[in-house]
Amino acid sequence: MRILYYDCFSGISGDMNLGAMLDLGVDKDYLIKELEKLNLNGEYEIKVTKDSRKGIHGTKVDVILLNKLHEHHHEQTCSHEHEHHDSHEHSHDHGQENHHDHEHRNLKDIEKIIKSSSLSEKVKELSHNIFMKVAEAEAKVHGKSLYEVHFHEVGAIDSIVDIVGAAICLDYLKVDRILASSIELGGGFVKCAHGLIPVPAPATIEILKGVTVKTGAVPFETTTPTGAAILSASVDDFTDLKNFKIDKIGYGIGGRDTEIPNVLRVYLADKTEELIDNSNDKDEIFILSCNIDDMNPEIFSYVMERLFKVGALDVYRIPILMKKDRMGFILNVISKEKDLKAIKDIIFKETTTIGIRQTKVEREKLKREFEVVETEYGKINVKKSYFEGKLIKWKPEYEDCRKLAVENNLPINKIYYKINKVMGDKIKND
Repeated sequence: MRILYYDCFSGISGDMNLGAMLDLGVDKDYLIKELEKLNLNGEYEIKVTKDSRKGIHGTKVDVILLNKLHEHHHEQTCSHEHEHHDSHEHSHDHGQENHHDHEHRNLKDIEKIIKSSSLSEKVKELSHNIFMKVAEAEAKVHGKSLYEVHFHEVGAIDSIVDIVGAAICLDYLKVDRILASSIELGGGFVKCAHGLIPVPAPATIEILKGVTVKTGAVPFETTTPTGAAILSASVDDFTDLKNFKIDKIGYGIGGRDTEIPNVLRVYLADKTEELIDNSNDKDEIFILSCNIDDMNPEIFSYVMERLFKVGALDVYRIPILMKKDRMGFILNVISKEKDLKAIKDIIFKETTTIGIRQTKVEREKLKREFEVVETEYGKINVKKSYFEGKLIKWKPEYEDCRKLAVENNLPINKIYYKINKVMGDKIKND
């Protein structure tokens, strides 16, 4: 099982994450080429350099904005907390940043940029989920609806590059599981257009509700809203236990030189057979349920799509007969604890229900891992499931099969047949 582990002893920001990913082995040219699919060419350049903090050597990434001032981006702090401002200046955990005349894109603008790009569906989905984490936090902090808030930093080119770049890198690594340590947030106060605000910034702590955090290592902000959102949208579990065999280590360098090394450390690791417990995985999840009998059924598909985007593990309906023989449905949503708030908000706002039942349950799962399988038609990602240490079932990634069917002008069933034959042969040979 391949694992990516975020060691956030000095927090995390968008630019530090990109630096760590490149330092870990993500191909720089691949990242730049994929980002070009956003069709934002001419608005930015990516500068990659080697640097060090407190003797720890790593990779530093800067997004250079190609406006009239040729401003440099060193990752945000309080700017995420703003609505639209024509100009502001503030200090932050990775250096000093001046913003002038940045383009302010709102969430709908960003959704259009991502959806209209030729990026893979996986990258589009993760990018959107990260942006939604920040957007929902900003909306709550400012007391506005999701699409009313204009985000200075989220709408800026540098944050689009940071967030979509994170999704591209995570997809490139093709790991089976993403883990993270407890997160250092820093301390003190930060200056922004609203005045002095406490660290962590309101949006950052809103995003990290339900996650183990630490504070006070340095009197600066060490975790930004972008960094928090990347973790919240992609990490499977937060733990300080490192029960794995480390293969590679990468360091992303921050701008500010603080009392502790201002770096983000990441590991690529493996869980070998000796380290793997053959018992099934267990965790705790929540089931949210509500009865609905007075809503246009067409709306269900829209609601389901929104629920999945904010982290729902599964969404399904059960037809029922309600009082006075009215036809209705039980809407069930399976969720992790950290996503409960966002899911409840959607159910209350987008459906006709006035109440939600919540049940905490233990879930037992087969151990799973992903493998890229080579066929005569191309590569396909396959999810493999194990019982008592033995492979018993597998499922090819639909998007990969669909893509190869189109590219090879073949019925999609033929692609499924081919991958199932390849997997069957692999089991026989094993």
